Amino acid sequence: MKVIKRDGTTVDFDSSKIIVAIQKANAAVEQSDRVDNASIEMIAKYVEDRHNDRLLVENIQDMVERQLMDLGKFSLAKAYIIYRYTRALVRKSNTTDESILSLIRNSNKDVMEENSNKNAVMASTQRDLIAGEVSKDLTRRIILPEKISRAHDAGILHFHDADYFIQPIFNCCLINLGDMLDNGTAMHGKMIESPKSFQVACTVMTQIIASVASSQYGGQSVDIAHLGKYLRRSKDKFRGKLLKETQGKIPDDVLEKILDGRVKDELASGVQTIQYQINTLMTTNGQSPFVTLFLNLDKDDEYIEENAMIIEEILRQRLEGIKNEAGVAVTPAFPKLVYVLDEHNCLRGGKYDYLTHLAVKCSIKRMYPDYISAKKMRETYAGNVFSPMGCRSFLSAWKDETGKYKFEGRFNQGVVSLNLPQIGIIAKGNEDTFWKLLDERLELCHEALMVRHRALMGIKSDVSPIHWQHGAIARLAKGETIDKLLEGGYSTLSLGYIGLYEMTKVMKGVSQTAPEGEEFACRVMKYLRAACDRWNEESHLGFALYGTPAESLCYRFARIDKEQFGDIKDVTDKGYYTNSYHVDVREEIDAFSKFSFESQFQKISSGGAISYVEIPNMKKNPTAIEDIVRFIYDNIQYAEFNTKSDYCQVCGFDGEIIINDNLEWECPQCHNKDQGKMNVTRRTCGYLGENFWNVGKTKEIKSRVLHL
Repeated sequence: MKVIKRDGTTVDFDSSKIIVAIQKANAAVEQSDRVDNASIEMIAKYVEDRHNDRLLVENIQDMVERQLMDLGKFSLAKAYIIYRYTRALVRKSNTTDESILSLIRNSNKDVMEENSNKNAVMASTQRDLIAGEVSKDLTRRIILPEKISRAHDAGILHFHDADYFIQPIFNCCLINLGDMLDNGTAMHGKMIESPKSFQVACTVMTQIIASVASSQYGGQSVDIAHLGKYLRRSKDKFRGKLLKETQGKIPDDVLEKILDGRVKDELASGVQTIQYQINTLMTTNGQSPFVTLFLNLDKDDEYIEENAMIIEEILRQRLEGIKNEAGVAVTPAFPKLVYVLDEHNCLRGGKYDYLTHLAVKCSIKRMYPDYISAKKMRETYAGNVFSPMGCRSFLSAWKDETGKYKFEGRFNQGVVSLNLPQIGIIAKGNEDTFWKLLDERLELCHEALMVRHRALMGIKSDVSPIHWQHGAIARLAKGETIDKLLEGGYSTLSLGYIGLYEMTKVMKGVSQTAPEGEEFACRVMKYLRAACDRWNEESHLGFALYGTPAESLCYRFARIDKEQFGDIKDVTDKGYYTNSYHVDVREEIDAFSKFSFESQFQKISSGGAISYVEIPNMKKNPTAIEDIVRFIYDNIQYAEFNTKSDYCQVCGFDGEIIINDNLEWECPQCHNKDQGKMNVTRRTCGYLGENFWNVGKTKEIKSRVLHL
């Protein structure tokens, strides 16, 4: 028989623990109220003979109490209950000592490998991780309702970002950059007026990004279109200076030639500032800002030509890469680039196709940009095109009091994710059991999300002036609460999910790409979406269905379920669960079929979704990727390409650093295994990662097959 502990782990039944507990209770009562050793053995044997495959610790303790009462030993039963309560108090006491000390000793693999963009060896990062351990401990023991905490420990759900939950901060956002640049902002009590040049606008933007990142825990996005007017301001300033210096006695063609040169220099310097600043700034979260640059050309924008120049320079510099310590150009993880495909740049003869050709070259070498189809996005979001918040989280369409759609200046309050495979494992193919259990667990998720919501209610704008007072989200007064921004659908609460493939496999015996599997998977996805819609009607909040990236969660859920239920082929035996609705990473499927199949889930999962395909080195055949880009525009809202972009600092190898059979990263040329002497960049979940991964994510990366 197996026993499921409170932390979700499974151990063999040990009758001696029952015997010891009763003996300790025995010692606390008078001799006449005690039970003899034979009775203690009998109670332990009674529990052992229950013939259950698995019992919860609480169930065992309940049985012991009933047996003591059946023997008429009420004082002893009371003493046992007190012993049980005392043990519960011990569990409620501080539990962070060992986790923090192991972080300092660099031996806490679970925490150190949770985020592939945090270098957990650095002192500045360790400070964030240590604070996170304290926050997680307080959150689990004191702040969360006990049933939510137990559900998290048992892998029923995942209460995300508990390492920041004790603070009054939120997940991710779309920065209202246009308002901050045009109307000014303030940081650290200092006013920043509207920039007079492109270079200054770029510098101010990166300072805004850093300040915002330090007061939230998730990603952020900025729309590059807001920089176009500042490039024109620079050009106008250069023109004025030249005309003044020459007293207007300069031929127009000469003037334009000089202006073009100066504008190009300013453009290159400004974009370089963005790239360098974002990759070298360290936020209070112990990492570079998780930031996305949204590259969209709006045909109605008066600065569309300037914005086209900015996008071209961003792509050109990303294609070049950024130099590592050895002076070799490598692929940076940030900023993430999202390039929008529209009628004028979808590689069908549009005016801006030249930018898309450059974007494809950049994706082949540097994995970014990712691609959004404006055509498909408009179908889902009431005709609107806007950036994801960070990696993949999307807002719902929302109108302000004037009836105008608004996206910038909105945010996500937080995420709770559901373990779909575990429901399937317990249901064992029985749909009645599955749907009943799903309902129960959805209510747990709803309650957990409401905990997140209530934690932000009543918070005053003073906790983060950059967000609430100076324009990143709003311009509230000092001391004003943020409550109105938490309600009415202005911000979102995300119901995440993981493992649609494994859930389908264990329930139907096939992948979700098989007809029977697809039908069941679609029903489940629509059911999850319906739950979010129902909660919105009931509460007038902004619940949204979100495909969880699962960088570390893919391993955590799989590990918990393997401990509880053992090895299940193609489910728990792999060591990881599959990201959101994605096709099994091992499944042989071509790029077009994969995107076509997964596109149906993106529309349902409108609170967050992204699909990818794995490609080989396509530097010599970019037209093949261009064919896929055309397909993306017509068929799927949000897509990305995964390739390999590695460098060995020992021998200079530039190619794919492999994962060997021992799950070690190894240079195929010189067999270097020192992670400190190699640059490895992989698509972790939506963002790129460059500080290596936990064992589950490493197994998943190793298992990925090519789709082209």
